[in-house]
Amino acid sequence: MAELTVEVLRAWARTALADLARARTEIDELNVYPVPDGDTGTNLYLTWEAACDALPQGELTFTEAIQAFGRGALLGARGNSGVITSQLIRACGLRLDENLPHDPRTPGVLADPRMSEPAAFADALTYAADAAYGAVAQPVEGTMLTVARAAASGAMTAANDGKSLADVCLAAVASARQALGRTTEQLDVLRRAGVVDAGGAGLVVILGAMESVLTGQHVRVDVPARVEPQGEGAESPDGPAYEVMYLLDAPDDKVGDFRQSLAGLGDSVVVVGGDGLWNVHVHTDDVGAAIEHGIDIGRPHRIRVTHFEDQAHHHEPAPGRAVIAVVAGDGLAELFTESGARIIRGGPGRRCSTGELLQAIEQSQASEIVILPNDQDSIAVAEAAATAARQDGIRVAVIPTRAQVQGLAAIAVHDPGLSFDDDVVHLSAAAGQTRHGAVTIAVKDAWTMAGRCRIGDALGVVDGDFALITDDLEDAARQVVDRLLGGGGELLTIVTGRDADPALAAAVERHVRRQRKDVDVVVYDGGQDRYPLLIGVE
Repeated sequence: MAELTVEVLRAWARTALADLARARTEIDELNVYPVPDGDTGTNLYLTWEAACDALPQGELTFTEAIQAFGRGALLGARGNSGVITSQLIRACGLRLDENLPHDPRTPGVLADPRMSEPAAFADALTYAADAAYGAVAQPVEGTMLTVARAAASGAMTAANDGKSLADVCLAAVASARQALGRTTEQLDVLRRAGVVDAGGAGLVVILGAMESVLTGQHVRVDVPARVEPQGEGAESPDGPAYEVMYLLDAPDDKVGDFRQSLAGLGDSVVVVGGDGLWNVHVHTDDVGAAIEHGIDIGRPHRIRVTHFEDQAHHHEPAPGRAVIAVVAGDGLAELFTESGARIIRGGPGRRCSTGELLQAIEQSQASEIVILPNDQDSIAVAEAAATAARQDGIRVAVIPTRAQVQGLAAIAVHDPGLSFDDDVVHLSAAAGQTRHGAVTIAVKDAWTMAGRCRIGDALGVVDGDFALITDDLEDAARQVVDRLLGGGGELLTIVTGRDADPALAAAVERHVRRQRKDVDVVVYDGGQDRYPLLIGVE
């Protein structure tokens, strides 16, 4: 049986996305090269998210999975670091598929492997690092390229020593970490700023996620903080004024000369892809020429031009303020819409994407945006979208609402007549003062914070954690309410799910009116899945 399977790829994708979300801000703060625009962590997150979103659900062959993942990264790559990362992903996947052909009739079984999995993994990292160097017109040491090559070298040494796949990955991560630490001295701009390379830091996070998956133990990769700067600050007004990115439909044999022609227009030239589809990145003062060079050999599309000066001095877009809420059901959508919010569908089993949030921000044409994520997993997505939108001069605040009822409490006090800062403070306070709970039915046997549950058990959730297990849903709901009200409260909000028995909410309401006559109760039809009741106390 193979260890490198579709399931492992999916697990790596999910783990790395979560780790990049956690480290995104720290990586952004390291970003001084090639341009000190503070977006490397965000760009890596957006690139990886695009790859994850392109990975279809359902049964796939290993070949189908890695091709979809690589193509998603190619199409969704953002910034210099994201484009290089997309090349690493695509090249690594292609090489693994060549060396470890899987039997399409029996998922997880190798058909005719050319080498062992540890050796194939090391070879794929080496091939990917070489491909990344080849994609950059003028490779610079002390960058994520250096870290990628070091990871490949460490993996190859371990593979040649006969180590297991997990040990080979561990060696790759250790070598990458060491190389990352050395980047400060390899690149003068990093030394002056007292930082390691931001793109390299992101690559170490991604590799660490693979180590977590293969070893079964979570590997936390801490992003190195700034050290004492040496010399003058890193930021400099020198360099090209624009970042130009586009997808290019062009013959593969034309791309080598095209890459070199772009190098004559500016720096940070990266052209990645293959099979007629390429992602082009360049920093230049001549936007028109950069695009015309693409027209000379093919069809540029999805063209994106960023003026670095605009990023530093945000030019105000159209006036107005918009609230964007992630909602988990039809009834909740109506509630938020009636309160003036724009909605994006989310909820259990359907995480909203950064792309959806950015599209909603763009469609609002507002200069001020408030985002209500309304669940824990969507907060990092919202923060990434906010960072990307701020690069276009839009003021964005993410209210860290971890539950739909916190979002309802926040939108209830939204006042577009207030200043942006005052409105954000009011929304944040309302959300923060709302404790939240829920009840649901266990769909599988599992261990929870409250102990072991079995299929069909009633589960009570308090402030995001499973807090109790009973055999009766009504009893679970009463206990959740009592715990939430134990800390005080004046208003209890009950949001009923799509298939909830109306008698359930009625029973909870009666219970509160008998026990706490000082508490007002409101009941809404939310239409959410999985949770018959969502409960909030303000």
